[in-house]
Amino acid sequence: MSKGIVSRKEDYSQWYNELVSKADLAEHSAVRGCMVIKPYGYAIWEKMQAALDKKFKDTGHSNAYFPLFIPKSFFSKEASHVEGFAKECAVVTHYRLKDDGTGNIVVDEDAKLEEELIVRPTSETIIWNTYRGWIESYRDLPILVNQWANVVRWEMRTRLFLRTAEFLWQEGHTAHATAEEAIAETEQMLDVYADFAENWMAVPVVKGKKTETERFAGALDTYCIEALMQDGKALQAGTSHFLGQNFAKAFDVKFTSKEGKQEYVWATSWGVSTRLMGALIMAHSDDAGLVLPPKLAPIQVVIVPIYKTDEEKAEIVELVDQIISECKQKDISVKFDDRDSYRPGFKFAEWELKGVPLRITIGARDLKNGLVELARRDNQSKETVSKEGLSQRIENLLEEIQQTIYEKALKFRTDNITLVNSYDEFKEVLEGKGGFISAHWDGTAETEKRIKEETKATIRCIPLNNKQEEGQCILTGKPSTQRVLFARAY
Repeated sequence: MSKGIVSRKEDYSQWYNELVSKADLAEHSAVRGCMVIKPYGYAIWEKMQAALDKKFKDTGHSNAYFPLFIPKSFFSKEASHVEGFAKECAVVTHYRLKDDGTGNIVVDEDAKLEEELIVRPTSETIIWNTYRGWIESYRDLPILVNQWANVVRWEMRTRLFLRTAEFLWQEGHTAHATAEEAIAETEQMLDVYADFAENWMAVPVVKGKKTETERFAGALDTYCIEALMQDGKALQAGTSHFLGQNFAKAFDVKFTSKEGKQEYVWATSWGVSTRLMGALIMAHSDDAGLVLPPKLAPIQVVIVPIYKTDEEKAEIVELVDQIISECKQKDISVKFDDRDSYRPGFKFAEWELKGVPLRITIGARDLKNGLVELARRDNQSKETVSKEGLSQRIENLLEEIQQTIYEKALKFRTDNITLVNSYDEFKEVLEGKGGFISAHWDGTAETEKRIKEETKATIRCIPLNNKQEEGQCILTGKPSTQRVLFARAY
């Protein structure tokens, strides 16, 4: 089945597009720029949701839901916010259709809205307008709310999961009595995202701060996690924003402090989206198809039987029932592929393409000897083992596969962070191996813009664990006290 996929080396972009399609993850819809997430792709997203949702609730957050439509006037209240999203907004102007008398459906011109509505590109404005009614005193704080939703940011150049006009995400919006509490929340949620990326997605990330140019519209500080894909490009995998009092002031959200003073509330927002699906695919998969870390695989184990007679099948089914029962007790998902209409070779290729971490092949001959074959998707290795104690072996192997996938990605990331000290060296690495480039920058937006215009590389982040060192900006030669991470990015 996987023979139709172009290799990563030949055309990485095409490889990605074909893999998303052939692995039944998603497809383009009839609406330009929007996607249909197919059941197998959505099953992966559901596992991401479940893990993240638990993390949010474990850190004290509750889920809520806010309207899809936002009055246009709300965006005028926070200048930098509207400027950041103005070019991406979808606008609703009318509320009714009609038959024009010739059988065609047209917009009813008499049904024009008094105020246009914006299809949410993000929810800060509608949420902070709501919080004004929820907050009166310090006793009402903090508010720790998360929303699972869809958003629309009008994109003309799209790629499934990575950039679409409509996408799924979660957005946390919290309100606090002090700046210190809000900053602590911002940093905590960045750690939550990093933990999820590394321990569930098996994707190593760099935690850092965005430059002023790259901050979220309306934020005082934007924290991010940056991941490196196999083609040497970076991908922003999650962001957490310290919003200060900007939105509280814009929507007049005040509280009475313990001292009896009226003060503006401090805010954060944070989010990850279905872009994580793109990161998962590009960080691990190979020319044969998906490679999924077991923690996020909808099917962790697939069992393929090989038999000739009904008697042989019955013996295999008896063992399969036992394996499935024992695996369920360990919360391991198992699929028994007993389709008679496909040969084993076809099944092997299909499940390899879909990235199932572990395949068990049970043949009638091996079964008589009490043996089964285990095949790992991550490194293509196979072993023949006893059916005794099989569920424990499966559990151990899945844990090993999860760790091995992470370590492979970590080694790739480590091997592709390059320190450079001159602009010529910077451009040479960028055009050659790519990856993250650690270089000195003079801290100015002008230099940042010029490097971006000349090389298409951006400052992905200022790493949080940066060591201070004296140096010179690679472009201007001006003094610098720390390196930042550059890369071309998605």
